[in-house]
Parts: sequence; structure tokens; C-alpha cells
Amino acid sequence: MSFDYLLGKIAEAEFETVPFRHVYIKNFFDNQHFSEIVSAPEVLLPAAESDEQIFNRLFEQNYKIIDFPGCITDRNLYIKWHRERRTESKYSNSACEGFGVTLRLSKPTSRIIKEVFDFMLTKEFQEALASKFEIKGSDISYDAGIQKYLDGYEISPHPDIRAKALTYMININPGADSESRDHHTHYLRFREEFKYIQAYWDGHPNEDRFWVPWSWCDQVKMQRENNSLVIFSPDNTTLHAVRAQYNHLHFQRTQMYGNFWYKNRKCDSQPKWEDFTFGKVTAKAPDILTRVKTAVPVGVKQFIKNGIRRDKNVNAEVGVKKFIKR
Repeated sequence: MSFDYLLGKIAEAEFETVPFRHVYIKNFFDNQHFSEIVSAPEVLLPAAESDEQIFNRLFEQNYKIIDFPGCITDRNLYIKWHRERRTESKYSNSACEGFGVTLRLSKPTSRIIKEVFDFMLTKEFQEALASKFEIKGSDISYDAGIQKYLDGYEISPHPDIRAKALTYMININPGADSESRDHHTHYLRFREEFKYIQAYWDGHPNEDRFWVPWSWCDQVKMQRENNSLVIFSPDNTTLHAVRAQYNHLHFQRTQMYGNFWYKNRKCDSQPKWEDFTFGKVTAKAPDILTRVKTAVPVGVKQFIKNGIRRDKNVNAEVGVKKFIKR
């Protein structure tokens, strides 16, 4: 079975620029291939009656729990949380309200999924992705696979860490009404009053990017369509997020997922979103803003000033002090 036609689709796809530069392809696989993929036993599992049962069925199909952003790896802890629905902040990023479990298929058994696996790992497929975004060099590594994400999976808006060179996601959801479910990837941009974060990333290339609260961003689009492919090369604008709230006993959010990584890309520090918050304005704020000129990149000061003008109940002193300490 040949998937070579997919290489042409990637090469010929036009770039989209809203909300950031990316490739978006609908109906990536042809109808026959996609029908076989979402009908494969590794993708379309029988409906379950409990979390315990769905885990057992996933394990029977050679899925393994993986360490993944927005997730935990303890099945029993997840089942307990899912039953009680109490936020456990010590297990999740502080910008999130919950956590989930991600499982990756370790060994496909059906013919169609075996062939898809093999194709995802071919040099030709990797070169098509890298060439589209002009990614070159011998210091690049690649990983790919099929993943399922259970209810509660959440990763708040983030542009991806600087070590990631490229990412792609293909929706292969087996549920007939999956497009209407609340488990899809959001693509966002910063709200005007929080654009100083992006300016900070621009001015500090040796500091890694971080997750931010949902309230700091506006959603621009969502990847709901089944059999759709999104590819982008992370930069300071590529904000995306997921918050899965759905019944995973009937079907599971499923994607073909892959990344290119810079092997030797390291950052000096990993800031957190809490370091960039602002409280109420005080009389000292203007003097502090004057002092911050040399501590933040060009543009941040103006964003702060604009925010203060728009809302005089906002206090910049707390956040600016943190900038000065950096």
C-alpha cells in the first residue's frame, strides 16, 4: 500500500498565517485509507463501561502510558482524580485546571496501521516535512507515533519549547461525532494586554518559553476536522492549547503525532508565567517602569504602559520587580 501521494500534498500545500504560520491540510488521507485507519482495532476500541476497562483495552492493543506534557503516568491516581474531579495542582502545571493521561501505540498489529507506522518513519516523509519548513542540519532528531488522550488532558496556551523544531498532528478520531466533541487543539494569539510576554521571548532567546493561562489569549481557530493535518515550526507566536472534556469510554481522542527536535538546543533558564503577572498600580509604578528599561526587551515597556492606561486598577509593581530581578 502506497502513501506517496501524501508527500505531494505536503509539498503543494499553501502556508496559512492566521494566527501564525502553519500548514493545514483537510482530507489528508484518501477516503479508503482513512476509513481503514479509523476502523483498525488499534484505533476503534469497543465501548467500555469504566475507566479501568478502557485502560485494560488500551493495554491489550499495545498502548503504553507515556510521560507527556499535561499528563500524569499513574493510572490509579488518574482514575481516582477522574472519579472525584478534584484539582491536584501538584500534579499539573499551575496554568491548568486538570490533567489527563496520554498513551502511545507501541506495536501495531493490523496491516493498515503497520504500514502507516512504517511510512511515518520513512526518510521521504521526514524530508517532506523538513523541506516544507526549511529545517536543515545533522543535529535534528525525530519521533512519531499514534497517541490517545483521555478525558481531562489539558495543556494551556504555549508556543512549544525552543528545543522543538517542528510538530505535526493528524486527527484520526474514530468517533462518528468526534468533530463536535470538546477535545480539539486550539490555535490562539495573545490578548493585547499580554503581548509583552511575546516581546519578552523575542528579547530573551536564551530563556525558554512557558505555558500561560487561558485568559491571556484569544482563540482564533480550532482543529476539529477529522483527517486533517496541521504542521508548524514553533516560534514565539505559535500559541496552541488543548482542554479535553469528553466521554472517553465511547472513543478516545486519537492523533498521529510527530516532532523534530534540536539535539543541542539548550536554554539558560525556564521562567514561569507567575513571574510575569501584575497587581494593582501604586504610586511607585512609574519610577519602577523607568528602571525596567534595561531589564526587558524593546517593546515590553510600552505594552506595560498601555495596560496601565487601559485599566488603572492594574498594579504593575509586583510583576515589574520580578523583571528587574532577572
